[in-house]
Amino acid sequence: MTSTKFVAVLNKKIEVGKAMNALAHMTVGLVNTYSSNKDMGVISYADKDNGNHFASKWPYIILKADNSNKIRTLRNALIEKGIPFASFTNAMTIGTWEEQVEKSKSTPEIELEYYGICMLGEKSELNELTKKFSLWI
Repeated sequence: MTSTKFVAVLNKKIEVGKAMNALAHMTVGLVNTYSSNKDMGVISYADKDNGNHFASKWPYIILKADNSNKIRTLRNALIEKGIPFASFTNAMTIGTWEEQVEKSKSTPEIELEYYGICMLGEKSELNELTKKFSLWI
């Protein structure tokens, strides 16, 4: 049994398509924060015809937050505990990626609306930090 898992917390006020886009971008961002030799639990679920279907063997739990401020509070707790994470905000949704970078740089953190946050870590530690969130269903 593994003691590692991925967790994402998405803002339930965000349209589902936008939330899924944020989830994809955050996951890529999170994976990129680790060195290339970090074990992400990726294995091949090979089928009978030797087709490979690569995915992580670790759970990836998707939770929902009532609002952006709940995600902000979680983000601050992750920073305090030194747990790597990736987050996605409203500043990352306008224009080109260059414009998004500029919008992010010019917006105080307190004014950002969080679409979501994702993290990878020990189950017990992440469970403690995310226990107040419900499953995304």
